[in-house]
Amino acid sequence: MLSMQYNYSTSETTLIQVTAYLGGMLGGTIGGYFSQIVGRRFSIVVLCVIGGALLYPYTLVPGPGIYASAFFEQFCVQGAFGIIPIHLVELAPPAFNTFIVGTAYNLGIFIASASSTIETKIAEHYPLEPTGNDYGKAICIFIGGMFAYVIIVTILGPEKRRLQQAGSASDDSDPEEEPHPHSNEYYDLDLWRNRNLIGRF
Repeated sequence: MLSMQYNYSTSETTLIQVTAYLGGMLGGTIGGYFSQIVGRRFSIVVLCVIGGALLYPYTLVPGPGIYASAFFEQFCVQGAFGIIPIHLVELAPPAFNTFIVGTAYNLGIFIASASSTIETKIAEHYPLEPTGNDYGKAICIFIGGMFAYVIIVTILGPEKRRLQQAGSASDDSDPEEEPHPHSNEYYDLDLWRNRNLIGRF
């Protein structure tokens, strides 16, 4: 899209991609951190909404501003999708959490293998002379649909952070019993700070 539709040079395309990757790295780190504070579902939905709002400048507005739009779009994408695995781990039964997350990840890769074909088919409905098809609009529609799907599924699902799991588990446990130092009860850093469980990791 960048080279064929918007006539960016190879070096400019590389710089835009590097800028986007940097945004994705920061988004995954910062998004995951704040999801621990404000909640997984809230963080995912907010990042998807902001990412959806940035789709227009990201895919349809060429110019110097595309560096900023690429950075923040990937910040939102990787921020939201970086939270989803830990959210699935916390929702899954403890005995099957890695199985469920690993299976979901590989199924996602399997489905995503057809994304380039889907984008091409969408672009064929938006011819753009003389460069061919409007891939910017196709990518905008495709990513917009992805954001909408994630928002709906996340809103309909529950919230069960590790702090809640650990708190409920400790309330039911025998106060005389010494917990295992590597049990999930001490997985959450906030729980560890709140209960002053120093030296029990």
